[in-house]
Amino acid sequence: MILHLSTFHLEGGAGVAATRLHRALLRSGEDSWMLVPEVKYPENGVHSLADNKWKSKKVFARFVSERLHFYPHEKNKSVRFAFSPAAAGADISNHPLVKKADVIHLHWINFGFLSMDSLEKLFALGKPIVWTMHDMWTFTGGCHYSRGCDRYLTHCQFCPYLAKPDQYDISFAQFEKKAAIYKTAKMALVSPSNWLDTLAKKAYLTKNIQSLSIPNCLDTNIFKPKNKKETRKELNLPIEKTLILFAGANTQDPRKGFEYFQEAMKISSISAENTEVLIFGKSGSGSFDSFPVPVHYLGKISETEKMVHVYNAADLIIVPSLEDNLPNTIMEAMACGTPAVGFATGGIPEMIDHQSNGFVAALKSAESLAAGMEWALENNTDGKLSANARQKVEEFYSEKVVTAQYSSLYKSLL
Repeated sequence: MILHLSTFHLEGGAGVAATRLHRALLRSGEDSWMLVPEVKYPENGVHSLADNKWKSKKVFARFVSERLHFYPHEKNKSVRFAFSPAAAGADISNHPLVKKADVIHLHWINFGFLSMDSLEKLFALGKPIVWTMHDMWTFTGGCHYSRGCDRYLTHCQFCPYLAKPDQYDISFAQFEKKAAIYKTAKMALVSPSNWLDTLAKKAYLTKNIQSLSIPNCLDTNIFKPKNKKETRKELNLPIEKTLILFAGANTQDPRKGFEYFQEAMKISSISAENTEVLIFGKSGSGSFDSFPVPVHYLGKISETEKMVHVYNAADLIIVPSLEDNLPNTIMEAMACGTPAVGFATGGIPEMIDHQSNGFVAALKSAESLAAGMEWALENNTDGKLSANARQKVEEFYSEKVVTAQYSSLYKSLL
């Protein structure tokens, strides 16, 4: 029996990826289960720690406690959710599903779900651990993305996320704790991207732990090409205009690079009269008032069917992330036959084959991003980029391909 542990069920890139893998494994015949703090949408094999109001309050209290622990240390508000101290969490070592599990599969487990003490108790059970890393947190002293800092290669300290970084700050303490508990674990690390796998093999905490790269998976029977005009009609979008999509969990997160997209639209030679932009995700009011072309803000989309329609309605998706692992948005869009343009960072160049199914732009260059958008629109009039995008997903990210790799890993650990 495989037990997946994830902070989120159907929220955030990591939570969605974990749930998709669980569903795919069930369809492949594996005995897969999932344990999360709370379940908003009940489904087969997914269990919640909070099965009553009192336990639900405890879940929220752990989240608040974890955030309050970091609050006195944070450099400023912009890094509030970019560092996880893992100071508060649930002890699930005696949970019936944990006891029953043959393999414990960790995903993204922060924000009060599992603390360092929780992990220590899980590892002490002696069960095989698979940990799919959806960011860098597993091998750092607390940050999810290092933003250029490379102290995790030797020992985290003087952390740039902290108001008062010093030799023995909280990043140092977490690093020490991880070093101690990793020694006791029978563990294999999985990176969805080769980029993250390379970092894990270099990082001090994880360089001696088995590590491999297995991408996230996608149900290509759901995410697939549809009639563009029909999807635009259903979404009440312009039929004949060029529509460019930006999809981000939070457009105001600097890591998502929205400002580069806005600048690229200003300087590109793409006709402003014939082009409009689609945006979905979390955003503040007035965020698009100064955007150079009309914006259709679609808000946060959780319905899969609507998401598929949006991807199909777009001519192009732009993903100007400054740091990213293996963005679900690129995979989803490409499965729908929508070419992608993104920066050369993280796992993005592994997904976008330059000038084959999209365009890989120079990092932090609005000029290069603009050139990429222009090139992709000009070179997809025959639909070749769209066909290549769909083919890439079928070959590398389909459920059958990914579950076979995970099943092999589980068997090797057992």
